Amino acid sequence: MSGPLGTCCLLSGLLCILVLRGARSNSAPPVIQLRLAGEKRKHYEGRVEVLYNGEWGTVCDDDFSLYAAHVVCRELGYMDAQAWYPSAKYGKGEGRIWLDNVHCSGSEKSLAQCESNGFGVSDCKHSEDVGVVCSTKRIPGFKFIRNQIHNDQGLTVQVEDVRIRATYSHRKRVPITEGFVEVKDGGKWRQICSEDWTEMNSRVICGMYGFPGVKRFNVRPYKLLAQRRKKNYWGFGVNCAGNEADLSDCKLGREIKLKGNSTCGRGMPAVISCVPGRAFAPSVSIGFRKAYRVEQPLVRLRGGAMLGEGRVEVLRNGEWGTVCDDNWNIRAATVVCRELGFGSAKEALSGAKMGQGIGPVHMNEVECSGFEKSLTECSFNLESLGCSHEEDAAVKCNIPAMGFNKKLRLSGGRNPYEGRVEVLAERNGLLTWGSVCSDSWGTMEAMVVCRQLGLGFASHAFQETWYWQGDPSSDAVVMSGVRCSGTELSLDQCLHHGSHIDCPKGGGRFAAGVSCTLTAPDLVLNAPVVEQTTYLEDRPLYALQCAMEENCLSSAASKADPTSYRRLLRFSSQIHNNGLSDFQPRAAHHSWTWHECHRHYHSMEVFTHYDLLSLNGTKVAEGHKASFCLEDTQCDEGIQKRYECANFGSQGITVGCWDTYRHDIDCQWVDITDVKPGDYIFQVVINPNYEVAESDYTNNVMKCQTRYDGHRIWTYNCHIENIRSFDGSNQNGDKKNSFFVDINASIQYLRHKETIHLQKHPLGNQTFFLMVNKAAWMSM
Repeated sequence: MSGPLGTCCLLSGLLCILVLRGARSNSAPPVIQLRLAGEKRKHYEGRVEVLYNGEWGTVCDDDFSLYAAHVVCRELGYMDAQAWYPSAKYGKGEGRIWLDNVHCSGSEKSLAQCESNGFGVSDCKHSEDVGVVCSTKRIPGFKFIRNQIHNDQGLTVQVEDVRIRATYSHRKRVPITEGFVEVKDGGKWRQICSEDWTEMNSRVICGMYGFPGVKRFNVRPYKLLAQRRKKNYWGFGVNCAGNEADLSDCKLGREIKLKGNSTCGRGMPAVISCVPGRAFAPSVSIGFRKAYRVEQPLVRLRGGAMLGEGRVEVLRNGEWGTVCDDNWNIRAATVVCRELGFGSAKEALSGAKMGQGIGPVHMNEVECSGFEKSLTECSFNLESLGCSHEEDAAVKCNIPAMGFNKKLRLSGGRNPYEGRVEVLAERNGLLTWGSVCSDSWGTMEAMVVCRQLGLGFASHAFQETWYWQGDPSSDAVVMSGVRCSGTELSLDQCLHHGSHIDCPKGGGRFAAGVSCTLTAPDLVLNAPVVEQTTYLEDRPLYALQCAMEENCLSSAASKADPTSYRRLLRFSSQIHNNGLSDFQPRAAHHSWTWHECHRHYHSMEVFTHYDLLSLNGTKVAEGHKASFCLEDTQCDEGIQKRYECANFGSQGITVGCWDTYRHDIDCQWVDITDVKPGDYIFQVVINPNYEVAESDYTNNVMKCQTRYDGHRIWTYNCHIENIRSFDGSNQNGDKKNSFFVDINASIQYLRHKETIHLQKHPLGNQTFFLMVNKAAWMSM
């Protein structure tokens, strides 16, 4: 095509398109981007919106079909579509209606390849905007490639990919942080001329590859290498401001005249050198390591399935809270990612797509330039009127390619999300695949496997895998004694026996296995309900036979006079599911236990622990709740109850619902008959044995300060453990500058544990306690 409309060329039959904005090619479909938007929706559903010619628009529901929905969902990285909805089910969109009368066969790779009236040709209104519901499962390894670059004159160039090409001596380093910048154009990798290359360009490329910053490098070896190599330059420069999240957000630089090796006569191929975050740094000098004092960030991520993604939470006045998604954008998300040691943001998510948080909403209407060192330096509105946790902001960050997924695989499963765990290990000088011993294999170990493979959360951990026919040559056990905290970046970072294998059961049918899922539940106890409903009751022992059977009384009760009384600390518990999938017991119906006293089945043998602790953490009274029947007592508006205990019904807690155990039912207490008067800590732990996988275990502990005078009891300051700073003071008695840092927020410090003091978490995980001074932020 030629003329005033523009120019289009197709090189080597591959996707290299050079067009003027508004021009269309007959030889290749237009390049578009898709997203799901709208009201009251999950992250995998919504109104279909299309980015074409730099403008977002919608799709009309005329002639739309499930085949078209499949194309949309796969283009967005989901396995397939579950349903589609006409008539603006997810609300009316804005702007242009880009596509109408869409006909897809289902095999297209992009919605742009489907037949339609053409872009912008429509007689529809926004009341006909189409929506889709995708499968919750993502395509393994799927990544978005935004590859269009524009200039001020409307020129648009598409490149197929970008890479950092390391020199031969650096190629074995993990991660690769330095090398030539190359773009793939016309099926070939091409260098970029350094004449107009800036540090801001380097900052953007480093961010795309998961690195928060750039550093200087020795240019001499690269000059010598470039002189000896045949060069193949790209025909354009790049002009980035430095706050872009992706190369496609930068402006196209000047056009370069290609003259073979004479191209870029005053320069050389552009080179970048990136600074990795602390979690990914290869090593740190001993002197620096001893002198460095880790400072607790004021921002953390929660609820994400993968490393570098999650709901954004900030610490203010000693309390963690969330960020409202009003005005939330990719720049603010990139500030968060770089602050936490990752690269730029891949996505800025709104609408609580990483689950709903708890506590206050600390920030609203955040505006960032993109150069801030912390989200707390951005301008924002302290008032959060109208914001709820349904609007919690979240991010997905670019992280470095560490190659972890190449050292692990799942074998024999029915789909890519399940199978026997096989690891690549060195035996007798050779790398060989083998299985993992299933002794002590549990949810935490499975969590690490799923994250390492990029498959999300663990849904189950299996100690027998005879029903999965893995590779027979991989039956031999190459890893045993695996113990994980659940936060390691790879399975080999967990404690294990090393080269000394000890697995009495052997591999084969007893090898470890997992099944993974991209969404998980997240249980949180309503702390104010506990605080408002606690009271004491003296009850005769003869009236507590059911409680005796379920071990809900102290061990001294078995020897007590039946006519004596037990003093019970009673309370109500209201357990919410704030996650993205239903909480369901692991045990199948046939293995549930009938409890005659309560007249219903219990689906979990250990669901909660109720304890009274001394101020130093020692148990002084234990009210172990042996088992529960899980059901939806109440739900948020618009959500239907799915689970009930009656008539051997299905058990669980639906997303957006809660299970309430009233203070007046058996075992809803702690037996404090033998407790002396004093100050204590009342603690409730949900899902203490990690029997069911959750997206966040750190909010499963609730604590209350408690005072007992022998006759009356007071509970106050009840809070979820991970949203408050550490209860204790520092040596100067300064509580304001003392922060609690849980293990999930400390991935970036795993390789430098000797720099800080370690103590034990109530759930058994290691926890960091350290002091920092952030008076300016805390006093806001």
